[in-house]
Amino acid sequence: MLYKLIRNILFMFDAETSHNMALKSLNIVYKLGFSKLFFKKMVHDPVTVMGLTFYNRVGLAAGLDKNATYIDALSATGFGFIEVGTVTPKGQPGNDKPRLFRIPQANAIINRMGFNNNGVEDLIKAVKNSKYTGQLGINIGKNIFTPVENAVDDYLYCFEHVYAYADYITVNISSPNTPGLRSLQHGEALVSLLSALKGKQSALNTSQNKYVPLAVKIAPDLTSEEIVELSETFLKTEVDCVIATNTTSSREGVENLQHGNEQGGLSGAPVKKSSTHVVKEFSRLFDGKIPLIAVGGIMSPQDAVEKIEAGADLVQIYSGFIYEGPDLIYSCAKAISER
Repeated sequence: MLYKLIRNILFMFDAETSHNMALKSLNIVYKLGFSKLFFKKMVHDPVTVMGLTFYNRVGLAAGLDKNATYIDALSATGFGFIEVGTVTPKGQPGNDKPRLFRIPQANAIINRMGFNNNGVEDLIKAVKNSKYTGQLGINIGKNIFTPVENAVDDYLYCFEHVYAYADYITVNISSPNTPGLRSLQHGEALVSLLSALKGKQSALNTSQNKYVPLAVKIAPDLTSEEIVELSETFLKTEVDCVIATNTTSSREGVENLQHGNEQGGLSGAPVKKSSTHVVKEFSRLFDGKIPLIAVGGIMSPQDAVEKIEAGADLVQIYSGFIYEGPDLIYSCAKAISER
């Protein structure tokens, strides 16, 4: 009830303003030591994935805390792990505002943020200043002004810089808001990118005596043939994890609603079906060889359990957190632990 009241107030403002207000308010609550008064105790349901032990199976998806500014405050809400970013080598403002739109009738969000962030050096400082002890994923991308054919340079730069501070690193090649980015999901471009990153991972493992798993985040807008092709590439290049999925370019379910045809990626309830389908297909093709993190349309405990039953090892939430609040974290983690 309390969160619904707070949400109604926040929803009086435009989506990006309320997003920033919510994070700053959460940080104030944390710094004043009031987190235990507002949030339920974290569900203890440890699980080992990618060689890492997670507090529970419910994590925060990338995109909410792009600059790792609010790690400690977010961890107090009960997440079993947190993923920050997407971060790029140099800071960039992202796309013009407005670029974030709520569609409450469909429990959906459309964003065309465009990898707005302060750059990798700033993110590293924030991570170093954090007190967080859980598993931290860092999501990396390319700068918008970097040509797609040179994208590997940006990914290698970020990968090397965050390696010492991440528990796993996610390669974001599936955002629809950076021109040409999704072309990296296919063919030789993907093989070259992943081969370069796996080579860098091997070298850093030797020099730092620390193995940091490499995850790849993919789109839900894939044909059956593309899923098969991707699975073969991921198995061949020995990636450590696949995150399925990012936002969708489809407008099914929101096309007749206010903001439903805004440009950008659609998240929330409308993407659940396609995301779960992708998880199920990759799980079948991987046959346990590569773990999966499922994200997309988790708005209830039942949705979270459905992702696990589709073959996911872990789940992440974002839009559900916006619409349902911190109680969703607890209820999803509890439902999965009792499954």
